[in-house]
Amino acid sequence: MTSDQETMTAAYITRPGSADEIRIGRFQVPELGSSEVLVKVRALAVNHVDTFVRSGAYRTRLPYPFIIGRDLVGTVVTAATGFAPGDTVWCNSLGFDGRQGSFSEYAAVPADRLYLLPGGVDPENAVASLHTAATAYIGLFKEAGLRVGETVVVTGAGGGVGTAAVQLAAAAGARVVATARPDDFDWCRRCGADEVVDYHDPDMYVKIAKLAPGGVDVFWDSAGQHHLEQTVPLLAHGGRMIILAGLGATPVLPVGQLYTRNASLRGFVISNATVAELAAAATAINHLLARGTLVSRIGTRLPLTEAARSHRLQEGAEPHRPCGRIVVLP
Repeated sequence: MTSDQETMTAAYITRPGSADEIRIGRFQVPELGSSEVLVKVRALAVNHVDTFVRSGAYRTRLPYPFIIGRDLVGTVVTAATGFAPGDTVWCNSLGFDGRQGSFSEYAAVPADRLYLLPGGVDPENAVASLHTAATAYIGLFKEAGLRVGETVVVTGAGGGVGTAAVQLAAAAGARVVATARPDDFDWCRRCGADEVVDYHDPDMYVKIAKLAPGGVDVFWDSAGQHHLEQTVPLLAHGGRMIILAGLGATPVLPVGQLYTRNASLRGFVISNATVAELAAAATAINHLLARGTLVSRIGTRLPLTEAARSHRLQEGAEPHRPCGRIVVLP
C-alpha cells in the first residue's frame, strides 16, 4: 500500500462463513484491466444472494480476500468507450464468478456490465431496485415468457423481488394477483397489483383460484414456500411456475397435475444471466427509473463500516428490521 489517495476502504472476507467473517480494511484502489472502468461508489444494496455467496451456500469462484456485494451506483473516474469521467453509472453483477464485489469506495467494473443512470434518478432508489428489478425482468420475460393480458400470481409481493415483479408485470399489461401480509396491501396496490390476498390466510389458495378462474399463467414464487400440491393445480394450461427461492427445499411434486396441464416449473437465479440478458434488463430498468415507475422501499441506511450488520439484518439475525431494502453508503 502507498498513500491514502491510492487506497480505499472495503468490506471483505477471507473465507466463507457467517456475517461475523466480514472485515473492514484498506485496499489498493484496483488496477484496471483493458475492458474495465474505475467507478467511485456512491450507494450499495444488500441482497439475499450476497449472503449466500458470503456464507458459501451458493458456491462460485471467489478471489480472497474477497470484497462482498454485487450492486452499486457510482461515478465514473476513468474514461472508457461509452463512459466519461463524472457519468453516473450502475452495475448489478459484481461479486460472482471471480469478480470482486462492490462494497468498497472504488470498484473496477467490466464495461459490458456497466450502465448509465438516467439523469434526475435518485441513486439510493436506483441501487435499491437494480438487483430485484433485473431478477423480475429476466424471470418474467425470458424464463416465463409473460404476455399481455396473462394472469400472474406474485407471492411475497411486499418484499424486494416481489415488489419489482408486481411493478414489471403490471407495466407489461398483465393482471397481477399478489400475496402479502395485510400491512403491505396498500403498497402492493400502489405497485400495480389488481388483487391482494393475505399469505397467512389458510384459504389463500382457494381465494387465488376464485380470482383466477381460468387458471394462473405465471406463478412467481419468491416466498420460497413451495406448496406445490396447492399451487400446481392453480396453473392454467401451459402455465409456468418460476422458482427463485428456497435453497435446500424438497417439496412434494404432484406430477399428474403438472403434465396434464402442459405446465412447467422453471428454476431461475439471476447470477446465471448472460451479459446480453443483463443488458436487456438494464434497458428496461432505466426506462422505468426515468419514468419514475420503478420504486423501492428503503428500510435501513448504513455506512460501509457496518457491512456485517447489513448482512445480519438481511438474514433476519437482528430483530426489528424496518420494512424495506437495506442500502449501504460508503
